[in-house]
Amino acid sequence: MTKTSPMAGYEQKRSEKQAEAQKVSIAPLAHLLQEGQYVGETLKMDYRNITVLIHDHLRRTVGGIPHLGYLIASRLTPGQMFDPKDEASSVILLRVLGAAPLPSDNMDTIVRAEAARRATGREYHWDTQQVMDGYTRNELSYAGLNCEIVGTFYLGENDSGGCDLRFGTDISNFYPNSGMKVYKPIESALSTIVNFRDTALSPEHPLQDFSVEIGNVRYASSNRTMQGVDTVAVSIAPIDLLAQRTALFGMSRTGKSNTTKIIARAIYRLRLDANNSVRVGQLIMDYNGEYANENTQGSGRAAENALKNVYLEHDGNIDDVVTYGLTRPDTDPRRRLLQVNAFGNDVRDWNDFEKTSEDLDMLMAGRIILEKILSEYTSLYVKNFLEVDLSVPLDIRSRSAQTRYRRNILVYRTLLRSAGLAAPKSLENPTGAVLTGLFNKKLIEYMQKSGNTSYERAANILSTAPGSVLSWPQLQIAFAALREFIGDKANTYSTFNAEYVKEKPGREDWADTNLTRLLEIFRYPNGIKAIARLSENHEPTNTRDYAQEIYEELQDGKLVIVDQSAGDPPLNDAAARRIVQAIFYGNQRVFTSGKHPTDILIYVEEAHNLLPSSGDADLRDIWVRTAKEGSKYRIGLIYATQEVSSIQKNILKNTANWFIAHLNNTDETRELKKFYDFANFEDSILRAQDRGFLRVKTLSNPYINPVQIKRFQLSIPDGKEAGE
Repeated sequence: MTKTSPMAGYEQKRSEKQAEAQKVSIAPLAHLLQEGQYVGETLKMDYRNITVLIHDHLRRTVGGIPHLGYLIASRLTPGQMFDPKDEASSVILLRVLGAAPLPSDNMDTIVRAEAARRATGREYHWDTQQVMDGYTRNELSYAGLNCEIVGTFYLGENDSGGCDLRFGTDISNFYPNSGMKVYKPIESALSTIVNFRDTALSPEHPLQDFSVEIGNVRYASSNRTMQGVDTVAVSIAPIDLLAQRTALFGMSRTGKSNTTKIIARAIYRLRLDANNSVRVGQLIMDYNGEYANENTQGSGRAAENALKNVYLEHDGNIDDVVTYGLTRPDTDPRRRLLQVNAFGNDVRDWNDFEKTSEDLDMLMAGRIILEKILSEYTSLYVKNFLEVDLSVPLDIRSRSAQTRYRRNILVYRTLLRSAGLAAPKSLENPTGAVLTGLFNKKLIEYMQKSGNTSYERAANILSTAPGSVLSWPQLQIAFAALREFIGDKANTYSTFNAEYVKEKPGREDWADTNLTRLLEIFRYPNGIKAIARLSENHEPTNTRDYAQEIYEELQDGKLVIVDQSAGDPPLNDAAARRIVQAIFYGNQRVFTSGKHPTDILIYVEEAHNLLPSSGDADLRDIWVRTAKEGSKYRIGLIYATQEVSSIQKNILKNTANWFIAHLNNTDETRELKKFYDFANFEDSILRAQDRGFLRVKTLSNPYINPVQIKRFQLSIPDGKEAGE
């Protein structure tokens, strides 16, 4: 019996360890090569396409080769040891685009035609042994596939000395005179492909290595289980959505809202991770009310279809989900109302720009809403009214500027009260103090001496002593008469105004443009009625702007759903813009102060109603600014609509993540083809109407994956109800 020397045994063990180490090192790439999934050989290639020769027997063995399915080609073979640094040590990822011609096609067609003639009218097919001999049938079993080169998987050395799987979106070499084996990846190999992420495309973040499952691989509308791919789960990285633009396009009832709910729930659940809890503020502009209300769109209990109940799944905190709307339904007693105090708060210090701006913030908010409401009016006096500038003047400490501004605010508030809007408690019973210093003594004298009873009465009201009782109806009477006095050429206003202007060089008319346009509304009863339309958005007890409250809730990482289903389009647009402005400028202030802004995601359902249209070129629009500049302020925008062409082009150009369902016309796919390689999917997108069948491209995934999105349904334990 021959003995092994100690040195020989040592060398053998070292060799075994080295072999094992090499296996571990090359494993990330080697496991993509599955021996039982061999389908054929490459015939020819360039830097963009490869022609693959396949055989019917191999095609049946692997369960078929669907259109747009993945194949992989390599000089490597399964189980082979290789040097990661060798130029052939790579795997080329292919996508099947269609059939490719072979040199023998013409002759093969002749043979098939002759066989088909012999089988015509018979009970057997032309490719059976009754018609065709085995040799011929085998020769005809070869076919060509035209495949696009998606990119190359290869191994790169990491910091610890091992190898990581990497991907390049091209090829660094090609093999015109060398063949490559071609395989159809399934199971773990396919999972690696569809879930591959290039972390270099993602910033440093606590969610760097986190992913969430959204569905399964689906290549075609005919999703047969024999393909061996439908059980492969597809995940996305939440970090891809943060501070990025994400589009969801598709016809109605094709799964856009379901996908949005899947994403929003996944982001919400990040707070539940015991080891790495992350809270991301999420705002959903719920145009149709399907997120904020129980509904029967899905199966199961209605409560399980409403995203607002997501906190019930894992004993979450009810305060982490906040809903807003114009009304408060019985099913949501905690809902907050989208209303502002259109009068604003009582100003604490008119000499302080910041305090004045803060106290009149809701007045300005109401003013913006009113502009939207009245935008459809064509009357000149309404258009003039909408051009009145009520913003706080920068030189408010100037006596003249402050006096004019306070006077305009008082007239505007009187218009609101005349329209039937209730004043807040602090302004409910005005006294003569609100008039102090606002109306020139000589003006009052000229009105009192005019001989006109209405002017005299108005003068007496406007000269009410500071401590005396005053009312809003009295102010309405006074301002209506003041308007007449200023415009009455037969009275002495022009004389007064001439004297007033001469008192100081450069002085403007006593009644500036803003004041005259405000006063003009008192002349028209329909103008007052128009202002009354603001009442449904007005709540006198509010002391804070809901837009600012929503921003603060998002900073706390809450899920905020704004139900817009009960609002008129102009009101919905105005409310959405104000909220987005509060978010944009809020995070901008944090950023410019040298701090890290909070991550916030804004979801826009039926985005064509809120986002600027494709023909709108205003780059100052808050939505466009959010799309172009929001990334540095950590604001992500997720918008869903039916038509690619309805979205402003600057928003589309800044979109990194795409979820595409069925589109029914080439006008829309023509727009879509401008981005990434969606041109390859045009036919599938036009023809496949299956709900939830999406083509997904995310920031860190270098290529488009076809995915069947999971159906959204909350898992609420029996006995649990919303509002608990």
